[in-house]
Amino acid sequence: MKRIVFTGGGTAGHVTPNIALFPKLKNMGYDIHYIGSYEGIEKRLIEDYRIPYYGIATGKFRRYFDLKNFSDPFRVIKGYLEAKKILKTLKPDVLFSKGGFVSVPVVRAAAALKIPCIIHESDMTPGLANSLCIPIAKKVCCNFPETIQSLPAEKAVLTGSPIRAELGKGSKERGLELCGFHASKPVIMVIGGSLGAAGINKLIREALPKLLEDFQIVHVCGKEKIDNLLLNTKGYKQFEYVKEDLKDLFAMADIVVSRAGANAICELLALKKPSLLIPLPANASRGDQILNAKSFESQGFSMVADEDYLTAVILTEKIHELYFTRQSYIDAMQNSNFKNSIDTIAALIDETVNHKNSK
Repeated sequence: MKRIVFTGGGTAGHVTPNIALFPKLKNMGYDIHYIGSYEGIEKRLIEDYRIPYYGIATGKFRRYFDLKNFSDPFRVIKGYLEAKKILKTLKPDVLFSKGGFVSVPVVRAAAALKIPCIIHESDMTPGLANSLCIPIAKKVCCNFPETIQSLPAEKAVLTGSPIRAELGKGSKERGLELCGFHASKPVIMVIGGSLGAAGINKLIREALPKLLEDFQIVHVCGKEKIDNLLLNTKGYKQFEYVKEDLKDLFAMADIVVSRAGANAICELLALKKPSLLIPLPANASRGDQILNAKSFESQGFSMVADEDYLTAVILTEKIHELYFTRQSYIDAMQNSNFKNSIDTIAALIDETVNHKNSK
């Protein structure tokens, strides 16, 4: 039996594409294992899939000054040694990394053991963790055609991002039931990523009185970000985080307000959901979400708004505009060259393993 080890974590966006690949690879006869941090979000997400999970020490890679910059390198070294020990025991045929700071010591350890590594970059430009791994990777999968220019030509493979098949199998009726909504009024879904988005949460709540005149709103607001004063507001349902029922909320939603993380917007594209993207501002990020959003806007898939210039009034106007022009966005997404990423990546993994084993 062929064996693969996955790694990636820190946010759900560094885990869910890995999860999307599990069913296909299991059907292909792969024995799947996962290396992540001791208590990161990846551990909670993976435990439902009965995949053997191994925790290692992690340290964050930062482009800015922080006192932890002095201690985290030692945690990374410890994680590298732990990962190397795990990989020596498992002896996988290949390693697949989705990125995030936990992935660097794992990829480095695999390369030291001559285990071929395939990494996936979702954003328009590679993040710091993946940038550290690209030189030792066999192949680098990417999401956007523009990203090819940032990668070594012999390694770059345009695959798109793996999307969990179950997301497309939701029930609108089940979603309405979960939220206590009725079918006669359109639904906005607001989602800010696995960690939530304080800026979007604040704007949506300020706009609630006006929005609720025309819409029902389901708001996935992030851990500990529920507003208890709004719990009994008719037509407004809050969740900290949604796992099993996410497919039903998507099925129910007519339009979506979202951050512009690459995996999140690829899910919106796969599900053909018209969206208003509010990317993380440049002063709070490396600017990757802004680039992601501009790409989707230029292709006619999404409307984009700059959080720095948004008010509750402007947000309300944009949401109404999106709703009334939603069909044009649906048409653009229907005509897109959205790739079957799971099959493409699974074939690349299998090709890499077969090449290794033929030597």
